[in-house]
Amino acid sequence: MILKGTIHVMGETQKITEKFSKREVVIKVEDGKYPQMIACQLTQDKCGLGDFFKYGDNVEASINLRGREWTNPKTNQTQYFNTLEIWRLQSPDADLNKPIQAGAPDVTEDDLPF
Repeated sequence: MILKGTIHVMGETQKITEKFSKREVVIKVEDGKYPQMIACQLTQDKCGLGDFFKYGDNVEASINLRGREWTNPKTNQTQYFNTLEIWRLQSPDADLNKPIQAGAPDVTEDDLPF
């Protein structure tokens, strides 16, 4: 599934355990009269994709719906959780998909003097 909208929240990467990291992303999707705020997450090596985007940027997010079951050991009650996991995050504007290097000059092949 692909979500098209604008970045409303780009959270910081959180290291949950030694082997698991995640980053919250909220995408504002215009849906007629009432915009929808869709909470998703980047995980593991995909967390770095969020470094290319900021509040208000137009994005296309390819997501997978994940679900899991958890049983509370104290009450023995079972609960179910869903997650929208982003596996690709890109901009309709191609220039925003390039890595950002702080302090690096913007040099293209067209800038050559010959």
